[in-house]
Amino acid sequence: MYPDPSVADFIRDHFIPLRAHVKTGQDVFARFNAQWTPTVLVVGSDEKEQHRIEGFLPVEDFLPQLKLGAAHAARARGDWSEAEKLYDELTNDPSPDIAAEAIYWRGVTKYKATNDPSHLGATGVALRDHFGGSTWAKKASVWLS
Repeated sequence: MYPDPSVADFIRDHFIPLRAHVKTGQDVFARFNAQWTPTVLVVGSDEKEQHRIEGFLPVEDFLPQLKLGAAHAARARGDWSEAEKLYDELTNDPSPDIAAEAIYWRGVTKYKATNDPSHLGATGVALRDHFGGSTWAKKASVWLS
């Protein structure tokens, strides 16, 4: 389905792919409100959407989005170690948007796993220091004391 082996391998290892054609899969498109192609959805076993990728992305941008989706899905099902591992892999992504989002959600995941609020404070500091003007730093600013 995907010509790049790194994408194909990640999908095989983390997802059960379902493909709907724009002309014959209208029920799927309507069910998930897919307005454009390609639309890639990460949907949990409860059929709730965890992540959405709309439009074409080159591999170097697409694979991190897939990893975010897998991490979000792991977090949603309470698999804290898998979510933290996937977010951690993305914290050094060359895209500041991906890295900042991964740092934010990694902090949330650590907090949810331990109920230790120090993880949120450390996340707020990391985002302030490395991604100060980002939306993610602004969202985490409430965690700074």
